[in-house]
Amino acid sequence: MFIALRVRGRTGIKGEIADTLDMLRLTRINHAVLVPETPSYLGMLRKGKDYITWGEIDQETLTSIIEKRGRFPGRGRFTTEGLTGDYASAEELAEAILKEETTLDEAGLKPVFRLHPPRKGYNHIRKSFKEGGTLGYRGEEISQLVKKMI
Repeated sequence: MFIALRVRGRTGIKGEIADTLDMLRLTRINHAVLVPETPSYLGMLRKGKDYITWGEIDQETLTSIIEKRGRFPGRGRFTTEGLTGDYASAEELAEAILKEETTLDEAGLKPVFRLHPPRKGYNHIRKSFKEGGTLGYRGEEISQLVKKMI
């Protein structure tokens, strides 16, 4: 399971790339979504590589993002009573999402997480992660960025 974060805004973006980011539900800066590891989604992530960053999320980070930033429709904060399904806690829900047994929509949560800008800021928003910037694929190190944004 990947988590994708929008880093750059919409000024000067090509229409094709803007449509791809809309399909991923990444419409604003600092929004994050969970994406399954399928070839079609991987192609979408690669197409938007100049505006987003993504990587594999671990269970601990996913649990904390669900607890602190998960919202129900109507802007209700995350509580275990509001969950649909057989999930008693955010840990169980995160485990089921990582195993791709369920999705945030099926659990009754909004599919987009609205995060804060990262503490100490982004490195460089026009360079790739391999060049010392923020954009593109970053693997397991996405958890460090997400923890700075929660």
